[in-house]
Amino acid sequence: MSENHEYDDIIYLDAPTSERHMRMPRIERAAQFAPFAALSGYYDVIRETARLTGERIELDGSEISLLNAKMQILKEILMEKVNSLPEISVTYFVPDEKKDGGEYTTIRGKVKRVDDVARLLHFEDKKTVPVSEIISMDGEIFDILGNFDMS
Repeated sequence: MSENHEYDDIIYLDAPTSERHMRMPRIERAAQFAPFAALSGYYDVIRETARLTGERIELDGSEISLLNAKMQILKEILMEKVNSLPEISVTYFVPDEKKDGGEYTTIRGKVKRVDDVARLLHFEDKKTVPVSEIISMDGEIFDILGNFDMS
């Protein structure tokens, strides 16, 4: 080499080894330089923003009347204290905890009681459904309404 560079005298020497410390394994040395998430939580925020939620459906007057009639039938059957609990299917809105909107869920089960104070349906399997979020109820107990079912 005709040009002199500052480190020409040591560039091709072996790396120094310590007499007191063992050489670190290559995999552990590489781990020191592994990438890290400088913006921790950033990708979770992006994923949450991209997650879609549904809009709440507003019922019209006739749908509300039908739902009220079904609720009344359910209450009457529960007051009769028959041997078996009425089994129904309920579709209701579950608000999203993190952003506007939510999703509709349908559950099927035996209703244990209607709590008018807390406005909740209590099912035998300990699930509860807010009455204000219900958009439809179906089941054999509502057959009394005949062809008026709009849900």
